[in-house]
Amino acid sequence: MPIDEKPSRNEDEYFVRRDAELIRERRAKLDAERKAREETAQTLRCPRCGATLQEQELQNVKIDSCPSCKGVWLDAGELEILTHVERGGLSRVFGDLLGRRQP
Repeated sequence: MPIDEKPSRNEDEYFVRRDAELIRERRAKLDAERKAREETAQTLRCPRCGATLQEQELQNVKIDSCPSCKGVWLDAGELEILTHVERGGLSRVFGDLLGRRQP
């Protein structure tokens, strides 16, 4: 039997079905992971008082703040972004956060 024979139709069908099944399984896994991330993101709680945190964007920095105790939390990398905000801009960020607008 020569080695360079073309695969049979059954072999082609088998691999097409197997690839389609692998793709469906991977898609289902990715969808489940995405759903879990979304649920976690929607239910972030204040570590201090347990209230639901609200996300605010100030000067291109997303800050999680608590409407109850007024606590502020930063995600990884956000503090580094704040260090690059110009000096007057930083006071504006915190002024906006506290509800006091800087002129």
